[in-house]
Amino acid sequence: MRNQTISPASGGVLARTAMTAFAPMVWGTTYVVTTELLPPGHPLFAGLLRALPAGLITLAFTRVLPRGTWWLKAAVLGVLNIGLFFPLLFTAAERLPGGVAATLGATQPMIVAVLAVLILRERPSGRRFVWGAVGVVGVGLVVIGPNAAFDFAGIVAGLGGAASMALGITLTKRWGRPEGVGPTAFAGWQLTAGGLFLLPVTFLVEGAPPAIDGGAALGYLWLGLIGGLLSYVLWFRGITTLPVNSVAVLGLLSPMVAALLGALVLGQTLGPVQLVGFALALASIVAAQLAPRTRPDAPVRDLVTEGTVR
Repeated sequence: MRNQTISPASGGVLARTAMTAFAPMVWGTTYVVTTELLPPGHPLFAGLLRALPAGLITLAFTRVLPRGTWWLKAAVLGVLNIGLFFPLLFTAAERLPGGVAATLGATQPMIVAVLAVLILRERPSGRRFVWGAVGVVGVGLVVIGPNAAFDFAGIVAGLGGAASMALGITLTKRWGRPEGVGPTAFAGWQLTAGGLFLLPVTFLVEGAPPAIDGGAALGYLWLGLIGGLLSYVLWFRGITTLPVNSVAVLGLLSPMVAALLGALVLGQTLGPVQLVGFALALASIVAAQLAPRTRPDAPVRDLVTEGTVR
């Protein structure tokens, strides 16, 4: 594409947005998979199996390793997006009601909006903050119950997890991908780095791995292959080809999918308040995709590059 501006409504952008949205939607299944299939008391082990095997498999297939400064960059991104994010997420989930933890995580788009100004040198946008706040309110209405409790350490962990992934998203956008490296290899670097970071943390905190039966094996396969490998390939591809704020707000889909599965699978109820929350969160997501651009998009690179699993 030469000297061509991609409009938000163009088919290419819509397709990439839909594929990127698949990642947080799959992550929304984590709660049901964890509660219904996995052995209790080992959330970090689940995070480890979600990251490290998928990363090593990807490296084996792509045979593409970082070079030069990308060893450090890949390690930083892997720790921020996966290795540090998972422990903070699970700490918040253990110390807070799930709805409160999810609402804290929904602040991520607002943090990205701030970091986009500081790191990406984008113009401050009141529109992004307003719609980000609408998204937080919407998620809160969907998932926070009447018996919500607050724990200071849990709140710090929840906000820390949101900030960690927000910084990872922003730096991923800032650094892009090395020339000749496809999204699959790029995701593999980060999954491996995040998994290696999680490895000692998991065994120090949780001790020996749990016994794994057939249901648990199925759950770990889902988290690793679909929730890990496939989802992160699509997620990092979206970050490098779409506006960073548009990608960040797609994360609101995760608690929404979790709430829907809770209603469909676990028999939880969704009342009028939750439905209003869904409407607000969806409005925030759509508004972020339709936000006016301050400059034309750069031409999109061919995404089928060397190092991509075909």
